[in-house]
Amino acid sequence: MEKRPKKDQDHFRGCLIGGAVGDALGRPVEFISYQSILDQHGEEGITDPVSPDTGLAEITDDTQMTLFTAEGIIRAAAGRRNDREISYVPTVVYRAYLRWLATQGYPRGEGYDWIYDGWLFDIKKLHQRRAPGSTCLSALALGKRGDTGNPINVRKGCGGVMRVAPAGLVFRTEPAFEMGMEFGAITHGHPSGYLPAGALASIIASIIDGEDLETAVSDSIKILESQRKHEESSTSVKQAKELAESDLKDIDAICRLGEGWVGEEALAISVYCALKYRDDFRRAVIAAVNHSGDSDSTGAITGNILGAYLGLSAIPGAWGEKLELKDVILQVADDLLTGYEESGEWRERYPGY
Repeated sequence: MEKRPKKDQDHFRGCLIGGAVGDALGRPVEFISYQSILDQHGEEGITDPVSPDTGLAEITDDTQMTLFTAEGIIRAAAGRRNDREISYVPTVVYRAYLRWLATQGYPRGEGYDWIYDGWLFDIKKLHQRRAPGSTCLSALALGKRGDTGNPINVRKGCGGVMRVAPAGLVFRTEPAFEMGMEFGAITHGHPSGYLPAGALASIIASIIDGEDLETAVSDSIKILESQRKHEESSTSVKQAKELAESDLKDIDAICRLGEGWVGEEALAISVYCALKYRDDFRRAVIAAVNHSGDSDSTGAITGNILGAYLGLSAIPGAWGEKLELKDVILQVADDLLTGYEESGEWRERYPGY
């Protein structure tokens, strides 16, 4: 079958908006059991991301960090145009994460006063704490960048994978894997913390390149298996593929994959939901959040994957319209698609280094 590339506004917007609405859907149920979700929301579980209190689908740290990942990639683009190597990109993304850390009330990094600029940092709503992950906070507060060659810790929480979707929008499949892996390793030093980040980025890159969803997942497994200490991650994604073809109830399949608090489980749950409901964004993210685990992260990752695959038009309109910071997310998605623009307005939004 002929590939149909998806490097366009609908699919870039779909990826970031999809991740944000999945994040928002899972936010109210992140820390409660599956039975409690049913008790509070009925037999279908939670099915609407819009809060009855605020009238908004409210994002968490997952979407905040995804936006700062995107900002780092965009700001690195100017340096790459000036003949900097691609290895420069994780450094610029690390600086973006330091800006995010400052939005969470942490002091500015010593020696980094010059990086606290750009439009995202000036958006007051992004300075709200939305249950930020302890590993992301503590690793960034150390003041040094982790990478796959020099792990900063041995943590493998899902905070490494839930934020790297923009790498898959910008880079081709294998470079996307490398970038996603290095972005994850900035804060998560265990292979099962950063390898799933690489796999997610490669899945999205393959989708944007025009591959069908199953091929994108299969190709990510092949890349995973070429890495050291891949077993936890590759086995989990393979199991997700198998379960997506089974007749098990979603909650039973998800329970076999875990709860999503660690990287390989979060990716596996998301791959399962995306494959199971590959043509139905709504059903996929509802399945992804209704379990006893890290619901906002599995919702966000599933939303990233299917948003990139199906496009913005596949996301329920009411969800997108009520999404907190919708206009900011759309602008970042469009800027990722543009990549770089020689204009004063662009340099004001994304100062170079």
